[in-house]
Amino acid sequence: MIKKNIVIFDFDKTLSAGDAPVEFGKYCFRHSLRPWLFLPIIAAGFVVKFIACEDKKYRVRKIDILWRQMTRRFTGSAMIKKFIPGFVAEHKMNRFGWAKEQVEKERSSGNFVILSSATPDYIVLPLVSDIEFDLIITSEMDKKRPWKYKFLNWGYNKAIALERIVAGRKVVRAYSDNISDSPMMNLAREKVWIDPKTGCRI
Repeated sequence: MIKKNIVIFDFDKTLSAGDAPVEFGKYCFRHSLRPWLFLPIIAAGFVVKFIACEDKKYRVRKIDILWRQMTRRFTGSAMIKKFIPGFVAEHKMNRFGWAKEQVEKERSSGNFVILSSATPDYIVLPLVSDIEFDLIITSEMDKKRPWKYKFLNWGYNKAIALERIVAGRKVVRAYSDNISDSPMMNLAREKVWIDPKTGCRI
């Protein structure tokens, strides 16, 4: 059981500019023919997203998982192994300058620091390998079918995953850029909203 006070960070557009899964998709399109072959499925996925609309309470529905899997259907294990190192080196340049220092500051203050991200595990884990978090919660993907979710750590699911870990402890601060993180942010006494374009506190 965690005895320290807790601080939570989101990743995309909070600690780092841009959306890592989207940027990884673009990287794959620039370096491989495979994603282009899946364009009809990807396009259909975005149609499903448009039809579905976003749940106002940010609950995760089957259709929310469906369109995400459709848009990532081109992703294969070999592609991840080949492209992730180059992508990580490139995308780390997008990290906001204060990010690593702030995480270190929170830990040195005696807080238990958690990263909670909707980004797939195979992307976010290497992106933050040089930052010391006490715990990292990400979207868990099927290793053999990395386009398929085992757990989507988004919206209300973030709060569900965190509530089991927090177990009644005090969440002193939470950092995020997006209103979809409201269920997670509502666990915290202090909500720190970040401008996704500048990385500055709003």
